[in-house]
Amino acid sequence: MSRPPRFPLALDRLDSGRAAPERTLRPQRPLQQAARDALHRASPRAQAQGLGLDSEAVRSRMVARLRAEGLRCEPVLQALAQVERHRFVDTALATQAYEDTSLPIGHGQTISKPSVVGRMLALLFEGGHAREHGHLGRALEIGTGCGYQAALLLRLAKSVVSVERLKALHEKAREHLAAQRGADLRLVWGDGRLGHAPRAPFHSIVAAAGGDALPEAWLTQLAPGGRLVAPLHDEARGGQVLLVVDHRPEGLVRQWHDAVHFVPLKSGAQ
Repeated sequence: MSRPPRFPLALDRLDSGRAAPERTLRPQRPLQQAARDALHRASPRAQAQGLGLDSEAVRSRMVARLRAEGLRCEPVLQALAQVERHRFVDTALATQAYEDTSLPIGHGQTISKPSVVGRMLALLFEGGHAREHGHLGRALEIGTGCGYQAALLLRLAKSVVSVERLKALHEKAREHLAAQRGADLRLVWGDGRLGHAPRAPFHSIVAAAGGDALPEAWLTQLAPGGRLVAPLHDEARGGQVLLVVDHRPEGLVRQWHDAVHFVPLKSGAQ
């Protein structure tokens, strides 16, 4: 009884017994390997995406630089390593996404430097509630922008409310954060100076725009044990400086920190 042919079959065995012409043939791959190769070629993963910016190694190098420069808050470093910053900027600027630089996001606004974002979030983690519970609790962000910091906050807080006054940026952030719909995230189009009373009080408040004075609504919406971090213009210190406000049993306690440069804080929504 003849044995069934084995794969791969040489071409001369498929030619009804006739002698194969004398020519050089390429080795034939097993059919299973050929199928795997075809599947690999068809898979989107087989193609480079985002100029390689979706690589974990790219974000790891950014985090290593920030660590070397003094950022020591591990939860913040982990969040920075997880969130793909290049997906929140224009494709023309994507190759600069992991440099320590601010980038324009349209409408006169910018996405802040990773070092500044990391510094502000690390300051929030030094607040009383965060030290006790290991997370930022209910967080309020003033100035959603493109949504990058909100994506980081989702990895650091139990819930996030983010307010943006510019409708175009609000819509852009909704697109960028569409994959986070299952998370406790609320994106609000409105006047950030008013905070968000329906979800108050907040354990963590962070602002991405600076004025001459803190809006009273932010202070009244800060929970006991909570911390607020915001840029504020201060003549005595020569410009914008990060102001930290802690809600302690004895009242609101203020501390001044690093010099920064943020867009102006404006009222109203448009």
